[in-house]
Amino acid sequence: MKIDPKPNPSSLTWRPEPDKPAPGVARVLIVAGSDPVAGAGLQGDLKVVTALGGYAMTAVTAITVQDTRAVGDVVPLDPELVAAQMRACLADVGADCVKLGMLANRAIVRAVVAVLADHPGLPLVADPVLAGTGGGILLEAGGLEQYRKELLPRVTLLTPNLPEAAALTGLTVETPEQMREAARALRDLGAGAVLLKGGHLAGGMARDWLESDTARRWFEDARLPGTGFHGTGCTLASAIATGLAQGLGLDEAIERARAWLRAAMVGSLALGGGQRLLWHG
Repeated sequence: MKIDPKPNPSSLTWRPEPDKPAPGVARVLIVAGSDPVAGAGLQGDLKVVTALGGYAMTAVTAITVQDTRAVGDVVPLDPELVAAQMRACLADVGADCVKLGMLANRAIVRAVVAVLADHPGLPLVADPVLAGTGGGILLEAGGLEQYRKELLPRVTLLTPNLPEAAALTGLTVETPEQMREAARALRDLGAGAVLLKGGHLAGGMARDWLESDTARRWFEDARLPGTGFHGTGCTLASAIATGLAQGLGLDEAIERARAWLRAAMVGSLALGGGQRLLWHG
């Protein structure tokens, strides 16, 4: 089914009754940390989902102090508060897909898993945010073990980069062949599918490897010049989650998300003193 990524709001019939939502709007619940410069984290995710025609909700896991150069501080929220935010959104508005970003610590991972256990059929895209590109630990060591054992078996699609895949599997992940091996290992840990991002590979091509029940393939594009971009991992995962929420198949959702991310990178802005900020508009 072909989905218009930017539906015309005038085509949606106005319905004042609260129990009759606007038809055709995919709902995405984002569970992630806050990024004050709004290039990554839940603020960036909100922009992505909205730009692609979905309706985004958020459950905040942590407050960070960061900019385009570095992460200065991370303050996790109370796990029960994180869970309560998720339950409020799911019980009232509902969701067609959940996107997980930064979860900060073991207690928050367990709280998120407990909420998801009540929604076993809900698609889940997880970007295992372990550290900021500019530094700063975004998931403590104890949380990594909980992530591996309790969360991975519930994930529809996992979108790690090479260092994240290495941390989750204990493998060295530095070459294309090692990427394929790590993706298989992550599926053995329970992930339904894995899109392993190869941005850390050397060379002129940006290569991502998909390992799923129906596909084992590369997605490739020529690497864009520049010194780095803020929020690419968050953006890609949120764009894929929006596609799945809209009824796209996994391959099609990834293709559209990668193309949209590339456009956001081409239009990126050098507003700060570090990485370029994606143009989500």
